[in-house]
Amino acid sequence: METILSLQNVTHYFGGLRAVNNFSIDLPEGSLWGLIGPNGAGKTTIFNLITGVYKPTEGKILFEGNNITGLKSHTVVDKGIARTFQNLRIFNELTVVDNIRVAKHFKANYKIIDSILRTKKFYDEERRIKEETYDLLKIFGLQGRMNNLAKHLPYGELRKLEIARALATKPKLLLLDEPAAGMNPREVVSLMELIHSMRDTFKVTILLVEHQMKVVMGICERIKVMDFGESITEGNPEEIRSNKKVIEAYLGSEGGKC
Repeated sequence: METILSLQNVTHYFGGLRAVNNFSIDLPEGSLWGLIGPNGAGKTTIFNLITGVYKPTEGKILFEGNNITGLKSHTVVDKGIARTFQNLRIFNELTVVDNIRVAKHFKANYKIIDSILRTKKFYDEERRIKEETYDLLKIFGLQGRMNNLAKHLPYGELRKLEIARALATKPKLLLLDEPAAGMNPREVVSLMELIHSMRDTFKVTILLVEHQMKVVMGICERIKVMDFGESITEGNPEEIRSNKKVIEAYLGSEGGKC
């Protein structure tokens, strides 16, 4: 498979603190990979570097072969990369449907003058946005909540809404930062099924950061492991489960199965 995302010897400092050190990864197009490691390993920093929140101190980030190192976040989204966040970033005072429509309008195919003059192009595009938004609501089981304010949704549905909003930008690469955080066991199982189906339905490559090993081991085809800002190993779930470096990173040198 073609490589869709490549991080090449990426290093990042916060002042004198080295948060990421010489990190590399080649993510195949159409894959579903996991990025794991203990708290503070640098996983979310990697996501922030990819999406333009931070600019790497050293190294390069390539997307579809093009250098996107240091591009602004809105430009990265326009290139085809979307993400969710460890802490929910929802427009609480907007309805569920408007949360998704906001993202849809990011790539609306009309100009300001079309919206002012209410041209045919404007109405055609608004109709398409409405239809695609409702399709997303159905896929995520949120159609019955579409007119509710987002702040009134249960936590598990808020997580789904954030993922749906990310998909509304039609990304080629989706970065999921702890999507199962705060979910109960039933919601976690449903989310695992949803992530699998998303990859196939939307033809999107997925890179997942998650602390729940049930999720990572259950759906990821390959897993990259970080500790203290560095990559310590990479492999399929069975290889990672029995890797001594991984066991030590999570449980200390005394070991034990993760």
